[in-house]
Amino acid sequence: MTIGRVLVTLGAVIVVSACGGRARSLPIGAAAPAFDLPGTDGQHHALADFAGSRVLAVVFTCDRCPDTQRYEARLAAIRAAYTVQDLALVAINPDDPAALRLADLDHTDAGESIEDMKVRADWRHFTFPYLSAAASPELVTAFGVTALPQIFVFDQARTLRYEGRIDDSPSGDHVTSPDARHAIDALLAGRAVPVAETRAVGCEPAHRSSPPAADAEAAAIAAEPVPLDLVGADGLKALRQNDTDGLLLVNFWATWCAPCIIEFPNLETTYQMYRSRHLSFVAVSVNDPQERPAVLEFLQQHHASHRNLLFNSPDVYGLQAAFDPAMPAPVPFTLLLAPNGDVLYQELGGADIPKLRRAILANLPADAASAGQQTYWSQS
Repeated sequence: MTIGRVLVTLGAVIVVSACGGRARSLPIGAAAPAFDLPGTDGQHHALADFAGSRVLAVVFTCDRCPDTQRYEARLAAIRAAYTVQDLALVAINPDDPAALRLADLDHTDAGESIEDMKVRADWRHFTFPYLSAAASPELVTAFGVTALPQIFVFDQARTLRYEGRIDDSPSGDHVTSPDARHAIDALLAGRAVPVAETRAVGCEPAHRSSPPAADAEAAAIAAEPVPLDLVGADGLKALRQNDTDGLLLVNFWATWCAPCIIEFPNLETTYQMYRSRHLSFVAVSVNDPQERPAVLEFLQQHHASHRNLLFNSPDVYGLQAAFDPAMPAPVPFTLLLAPNGDVLYQELGGADIPKLRRAILANLPADAASAGQQTYWSQS
């Protein structure tokens, strides 16, 4: 739990101590804290593993924060600008997944577990180790991480020579002071680092609280009513038009469809992640209307508090055609619709959840935290 007050600016969070000063990070001149952490490559990586590099840069980052997302390409560029002998760059995720609510993941396609981190590392083609410190909060404390991203640059003796921001602008197009590169170049040239400390600006690391915030969120979701209404041809035609002012996720499913049952929890999680950002979700059961009790029981088990529909007649093909004449007959079938009804994503069979989430993020209205992020999420 963070002690002190928190300032929010441009969607980022800066930790400030209770007396008004900056929370202290590892001091310049300190030795690098030892670590041995699991990585997205399935291997453990320790401080000693990087002894062959003249400079070591340790970057604390995460999946969920728009600021860290903006720096992923720049970290790859830093890694590519130097040989392995000159620079070792290691990224460490300090977040405890249990500290985060689904609502805290409204700007990301993945959470902060090691499995989620692998999804991000694979998609963004990370060229550096990406490690999880979720089970090692003492390491995060030893570094004194104040914001994500935050970089610590050590010399060959693994003495800290620079800490703080990577550069002076979250927007790569407006960087005027590449502070971390200046520090690395100075160390490789045998010179003193020109500016040893800068202020890291970004998201607050997620530390587990007691009781966990996620528990309260789950309880609130479980308490929400689960509706189930019958729908006919006219209602399905209206649904296809999406007359809402936000994105609409539609999933056609059935209780007798194994792939539908498997993917449904992931669709529920996706909805809970983005519901605060004008995403609606309608689950449409193609079960016979006589099977309503079984359909409702399933929806209640999954706390499906969004809009739920059940075909009002056994004429499955006719009702599917009413929604869209081009709709395929099998289920599951998932679509993401723009406010004008344009199809932004569709999948016959089990949905590709990361791809679906990126389509959602690429088309959600921008806010202070996600300004300029549509391009990031549109990348394949």
